[in-house]
Amino acid sequence: MQSMIPAPLLTIILLVASNVFMTFAWYGHLKFKAEPLLIVIAVSWLIAFFEYCLQVPANRIGSGIYSTAQLKTIQEVITLIVFAVFSIFYLGEPLKWNHAVGFALIILASWFIFKKW
Repeated sequence: MQSMIPAPLLTIILLVASNVFMTFAWYGHLKFKAEPLLIVIAVSWLIAFFEYCLQVPANRIGSGIYSTAQLKTIQEVITLIVFAVFSIFYLGEPLKWNHAVGFALIILASWFIFKKW
């Protein structure tokens, strides 16, 4: 069954969705520091399962369009954006100017990955 969504866009959508799950799996427990570590690990693994259910198809679909270096770069840029939103709105931790500059430099570096040399 072929998707009605173009493969490049579907890859991005799946990567964004997987990153939302990943960010909650990796950092969501920080709001629940009183919970036992084993419970936090189990819940994080459960959340990460859904991340993999989106990440694997995203990489499979995207590998027909992008190189693995490009896929990884897309993943990292999406991760930074999702993390910034998560940090501000879920954890209540504002990003400072140096974070923004660092993230911008990483995004700028992605230009080198996608540039046709």
